[in-house]
Amino acid sequence: MELLPFTLHRGTKQRGMGLPMHVHDETQLTFAASGMVQIHTAEGRWLVPPQLAVWIPEGTPHRLEVLSDAELWMVQWQPSVARAWAPVALDRAFVLRVTPLLRALLGSAFAAADASDSMAGSAPEKAELLARLMLHELTGTAHAPTFLPMPTSPAGQRLADAALGDCRQRLGLAELASRAATSVRSASRLFPEETGLSFKAWRQRARIVQAMDGLGRGTPIARVVAECGFSSTASFSCAFRQVTGMTPTQFLGQADVAASA
Repeated sequence: MELLPFTLHRGTKQRGMGLPMHVHDETQLTFAASGMVQIHTAEGRWLVPPQLAVWIPEGTPHRLEVLSDAELWMVQWQPSVARAWAPVALDRAFVLRVTPLLRALLGSAFAAADASDSMAGSAPEKAELLARLMLHELTGTAHAPTFLPMPTSPAGQRLADAALGDCRQRLGLAELASRAATSVRSASRLFPEETGLSFKAWRQRARIVQAMDGLGRGTPIARVVAECGFSSTASFSCAFRQVTGMTPTQFLGQADVAASA
């Protein structure tokens, strides 16, 4: 039987479970067929609901946090094969939206795996075509709105931690900078340099990512609004749309549709 240079793995994880920081020898695409997970790397963290998938290159330290009961589908390629088959360099971690074609390719690949003990079965050529096409669907590598980049300098990290601890945004930049033992001027310079976002934009992104985290865990929208310090559901919905391009209800609806697909 011909051995293929990629493998498929599927499993379920319960809410609260996860994997500690680790690395793979293979490149990996992880798709939450249902539920929601969060991936942490040195660059930042990605919230991954069912309409998104995460790409992790080989040798990239990362950890997994399961926010709600999830069924995970994972495809792993040998690094040399991924480089040869992909139309663009896939040398950094990113999250992308799962296109209808990618969803169909994943479904077909795992259905074939269910039908036989090996993905190859009697048609290794078809298996290889599915895996090749998956890599071609990973060309839209812009960071998804669920990505929260983290600053790399000690001062930037202290300021980020202080801001994340103030989800309701009761503290101004001057107070946060003071608590982080830095200055407003340094903070205003560090965040664009290290995250690509102004501190104001980063803080708004962090607030929405934290809200998405709550929604993914099943917290009612009204409670998320209160916990994140928004004055009303309308203001929350407006801010959510500005960052993600959809309303909170649409976000939850897409997750429900993907989970039932």
